[in-house]
Amino acid sequence: MSIFNKIGGVASDVSRNVNEKTKNISDTSNLKRKIAYEEERIMEIFADIGRTYYKTPEKVDELKAYCEDIDTRKKRIKKMRFELQTMKGVKICPNCQSEVDEKFQFCGVCGAKLPANEDDVV
Repeated sequence: MSIFNKIGGVASDVSRNVNEKTKNISDTSNLKRKIAYEEERIMEIFADIGRTYYKTPEKVDELKAYCEDIDTRKKRIKKMRFELQTMKGVKICPNCQSEVDEKFQFCGVCGAKLPANEDDVV
C-alpha cells in the first residue's frame, strides 16, 4: 500500500467524521430551537389564561383547554430534551440533575437509578 493510499484513506475518514459532527450540530440546534418555541408558546398560553380568567372567570372549560395545551407542549419538550441528551451521549439524573454517561444505569453522584428511555424521565 502506497503512502498516497494511506493519506487518501485518512482524509476520507476525517471527512466522514466532519460530516457526522456537522449533522449532529445541526440536529442539536434544531431541537434547541423547537424547545425554545414550545417554551415561548407555553408562556403565551399562561398569559391567555390570565386574560381569559380576568375577563370572564366563569369560563372554566376554556381554561381547561389551555391547560391541556400546556401539558401537551411540556410532553413534547420532555421528548426533545431526551433526544438532545441521547445525541450528546448522556442522561440526566432525576434525583441530583447531574449529567451521567449514557452507558451507566445508576448515577455516580447520588446513586439514583437513571432513566432507560424517555418515558422514565421525570
